Amino acid sequence: MKKLLGILALCAALPVFAQELAQGEVRKVDKDAGKITLKHGPIPSMDMPGMTMVFRVKEAAMLDAVKPGDKIRFDAQKIGGQYVVVKLEPAN
Repeated sequence: MKKLLGILALCAALPVFAQELAQGEVRKVDKDAGKITLKHGPIPSMDMPGMTMVFRVKEAAMLDAVKPGDKIRFDAQKIGGQYVVVKLEPAN
């Protein structure tokens, strides 16, 4: 029992590394405005269904790595009343 409690305490202290990312396709990149238009599937972190919409990006440099037609994986959050892509990577 003591060993089991120790294992449970260790598991509770570990950070959660697995995060489900949304799938999407880049439709438009507006570097001047710091925005990206994505046609996306569900976004688990925001409980949002799939749709096409415009997002701000957390860092402008994120837009240098994508172009219309690219398939991506991403995470977004609602920050200050705006939808913001906080993580972006090419889909494999």
